[in-house]
Amino acid sequence: MAPKLKDGDVVLAFSGKWVSWIHTIAAYCAFISALIVGVSLHYHKIVQNEHYGYPDEWFPSVSATIGDRYPERSFFMLFIAITSGPRFVLVGLWYLLTARPNSNLPKFVAYTGLFRTLTCGGWTYVTSTDDHDWHDIFMISYLVATLPWTIGCLALSPDNARAVKYRKYLAGAFFGTLIPLIYFFIQHKVHKVAGAYTIYAFFEWSLVLFDVAFDAVTALDFETFELVVKDVKGASKGNTKMLADSVLEKQKDKQVGQILSHRFFWSEAIDAAADVYHGFVFWSILTSLGVVVWFFPLWHMGISGYEIIIMTTVSPFLLSIKPVRSMVVKHLRLCHFLSLAGLLAYQVEDPVLRLFTVGFGVWMSCLSWAATCYTEAGYPIRLESKILAWTMGLLASSVVKFAFKTSNPIWPTSHASNGGLNGLGFILAVLAVMRSTRRGPTGGNDLNLQGRQEGSSVLAGLGIGGIFFGMHFLLADSSTMILWVWEGYPIKGPIAAPHGAFTIAAMGAGLLIGLFRDSLATGWTLYGVGCIGAALLTTRSNWTGYYGALATAVYLMAVSVPLIGSAARKNPATTFGFGFLVYNFMTLFHTWVVAYAFVPGGHLVRERTDWVVTATMILIGCGVFTAISSNPTTQRKRTVINPNARKQRSYYIYVLSALQLCSVAIAYLRFPTYDYVPYHKDEKILTAGIWTIHFSLDNDMWSSEYRMRDVIKELEIDVIGLLESDLQRITAGNRDTTQFLAEDLGMYVDYGPGPNKHTWGAALLSKFPIVNSTHHLTPSPVGELAPAIEATLDVYGEMIDVFVFHSGQEEDPEDRRLQSEYMSRIMGASPRPSILLSYLVTKPLEGNYNTYVSKESGMLDIDPTDWDRWCEYILYKGLKRIGYARVSRSTITDTEIQVGKFAIGEQVPQDEKVRNRNILEAEVPEGRRFPQMFRGEGVRGHFYHVLDDAPRYYA
Repeated sequence: MAPKLKDGDVVLAFSGKWVSWIHTIAAYCAFISALIVGVSLHYHKIVQNEHYGYPDEWFPSVSATIGDRYPERSFFMLFIAITSGPRFVLVGLWYLLTARPNSNLPKFVAYTGLFRTLTCGGWTYVTSTDDHDWHDIFMISYLVATLPWTIGCLALSPDNARAVKYRKYLAGAFFGTLIPLIYFFIQHKVHKVAGAYTIYAFFEWSLVLFDVAFDAVTALDFETFELVVKDVKGASKGNTKMLADSVLEKQKDKQVGQILSHRFFWSEAIDAAADVYHGFVFWSILTSLGVVVWFFPLWHMGISGYEIIIMTTVSPFLLSIKPVRSMVVKHLRLCHFLSLAGLLAYQVEDPVLRLFTVGFGVWMSCLSWAATCYTEAGYPIRLESKILAWTMGLLASSVVKFAFKTSNPIWPTSHASNGGLNGLGFILAVLAVMRSTRRGPTGGNDLNLQGRQEGSSVLAGLGIGGIFFGMHFLLADSSTMILWVWEGYPIKGPIAAPHGAFTIAAMGAGLLIGLFRDSLATGWTLYGVGCIGAALLTTRSNWTGYYGALATAVYLMAVSVPLIGSAARKNPATTFGFGFLVYNFMTLFHTWVVAYAFVPGGHLVRERTDWVVTATMILIGCGVFTAISSNPTTQRKRTVINPNARKQRSYYIYVLSALQLCSVAIAYLRFPTYDYVPYHKDEKILTAGIWTIHFSLDNDMWSSEYRMRDVIKELEIDVIGLLESDLQRITAGNRDTTQFLAEDLGMYVDYGPGPNKHTWGAALLSKFPIVNSTHHLTPSPVGELAPAIEATLDVYGEMIDVFVFHSGQEEDPEDRRLQSEYMSRIMGASPRPSILLSYLVTKPLEGNYNTYVSKESGMLDIDPTDWDRWCEYILYKGLKRIGYARVSRSTITDTEIQVGKFAIGEQVPQDEKVRNRNILEAEVPEGRRFPQMFRGEGVRGHFYHVLDDAPRYYA
């Protein structure tokens, strides 16, 4: 019954639809007036971008139009200010129209609408010139909030067929426009294609039109409202409660709709967040184990014995012993707390003791989670929550690594000095464990609990081994599969940022499939799709390979939910203990295919990543088979979802949505700027360096990328080759130091041959644009593969070739001979000035040195008199070399930094005596000198050494 209104004279009454119309007209006027004024007064300026101007670019982007220029900026701000009033009213009316008892979604959508309105004012009135950071923060917040606003409005739409139809069309057009928008922005920003920004601008303007039009549809719904202004007497304002006319409820046969219609409770949301963070801690500890184990064979150059620690994952085997199983089940909270030792390992300085501490954490973590799933197996709702925590924990780990440029800030290789947040991570982990384990085990400790399934525990264990390995192998970092398909410049495929968000989105989509479509996730059809995706990922590159990667990500996450659920209902010692044993075998297998030269029997699986991927899919197939056989399709189709399960799922979907929105924001923030400037632009100096970084672990087992960044910056290196740089494997933590260095130093990056090319890695970082690059696998019939990068750089307008090369080991002389001939040929084939940044394994003036430095290659040694070299060399041709220095490594790695300076565009001395004549530093202009801070004792253990403890300069 409608509330009674106070008597009084009606001053004004109008239909609610006019709120929508005023909002729409004012918003469009803001943008269109700015466009008209900008084109009229500053056309050539607003179509100009950092690469091209008129006539290549002939239509301005939104940001250029409404930016800092007067008076178009003033027109835009005026009408946007007018828009704000109707906008707030529109959000309020939408809430009143859609509010329902015990439903939280209308409130959430209303808060989102208010948030979007406020952030719109933020990026409108705080321009990038005023404060670039806050402008970006407001803009990102607005864009991120658009997704839940749009989806929420669609979900809450009243039963108005015309309005629903328009919303669907406009929402589809809006999100569909994002794909070409991103494509043409990358064409402009990365590939520097003339005219691409104009096409991008059209899609950007389309987004504005669709965004405003989507809200304009509310005019069809607000016809049910009449807004009345009355003049009434008395101090009371009357009953301010306003009720919408009756509208039909949404259909109740859709799971997502049922889930989102439940009343929201913060306590349950915190439970879900705590569970997911607990899962994140599990994956953080597990993924750190490979890194700390890997440290030891690196220094032993072969099997060290410490590799046995990887077997700590098989602790669930203890659950086969009834007294142990009973004790673990009764003290699950304590066991989970003990597993947090893996997070406290960063406090242990000694590498061996730190390794053992992490191993103990992994032992307790695997045991605790297996026991948790076992105890909850008879209670589907609680079991599902633990499975979601486990799987979403991996997704959260990928999001965190995406934010921290492939490093996990709570790993035991991190601390405060290298970006670690270990203390905060541990405190949150303690709180998460307290929250997620506050409800003790609900069942007995025997295998006859309700819900136990028949079927082979061995096959289930094979499936667990396959799915955990596949998730860790390919999904532990959002850029792993992107680097599998990377082929160099010009870029023809995805890049780590922003496309890592696509990988994370695919993971989230797969998780929803596993949650809502159990029969599809365990069906052979989707298994076939997963196999095809894995095959494309393994055999193809660029976008074709990445499409396979996305299909693989969807499948692995989808099938993980039912496979873990099926395994939990069987013998835990077999399913999880044997499963983690299989996981360990696969981890060694995927390491052996690269480390074959250093491990027994390694040559049997040399370069067989295809075998690894095939074995993974076969193992998962075993798990699918037993899951189907133990839970027939007819039974699964008859399953009725418990209302409590729907309610519980809603909170995990909220957490999943938050993680996905975070990944989108991170992708925006990490998008490359490509506005890099060399250190000595005015002097036209190129400073090149070579460094073997030993997989970014320093001598004390700390992650070394921060220290590397600092010394590279202080040495003012414009172009640097990094060797032993491929970290995209389980044993190296699925990391990529080049992402961190490139973004923090402002450099272009070529990762070199990808992780599936079976090398130890060669990477190139450059302040100068990389015009083209080719990846080489040089002849290596016996020993380890020797990677090389051949790149053409645009250096102050001159094309210069840079080669980065890592030769084979000393034990394989024939390999090194063949490699020297190969490199000599490709360097000699270059008609351009060239630089070789290399690891050659030869003495100066002897053996293969005379192949690298020869008439065929045309290359010269940067300093033929430097006799104290064995590994690293800098060679060059067609350039004027002006300086050379050797800088100590400190404790970062086992190899020094070598640096050479070259003057671009100056005549090269032809006479050898003139060319190699040393001059005093006093004769060298200031802008051509090496930094003074590395003289004497230097900084942080880095100082000039060997060459009379000073740089050398040449005439």
